[in-house]
Amino acid sequence: MQILTVSIDSHQDSLKMLEQIRGFPGKPDFPLLEDKAHQVVDRYGIYNPNEVKPGIPFPITYVINKDGMVAHRFLDQEHYTRPTNEQVREELKKIGAVH
Repeated sequence: MQILTVSIDSHQDSLKMLEQIRGFPGKPDFPLLEDKAHQVVDRYGIYNPNEVKPGIPFPITYVINKDGMVAHRFLDQEHYTRPTNEQVREELKKIGAVH
């Protein structure tokens, strides 16, 4: 299993944001991928035209199986609610990624 993040922000800006969320500095144990050209955002259809900074994608979590297919998608375009760890874990169980 692997966790990836994708952002239209620079790598440094993403690190700063993670420090604010986690409350402590240091490198995360997962890759932070830059998508300044919106290749991933556009391909997955998560462009958010309503943001203050146009192009910031909707917060979304994908569970992708070993074949590279999307097995589940958590997306709340109205409230921007992110899934809980338990919700993600349940979906990972369904594809056999965790027990």
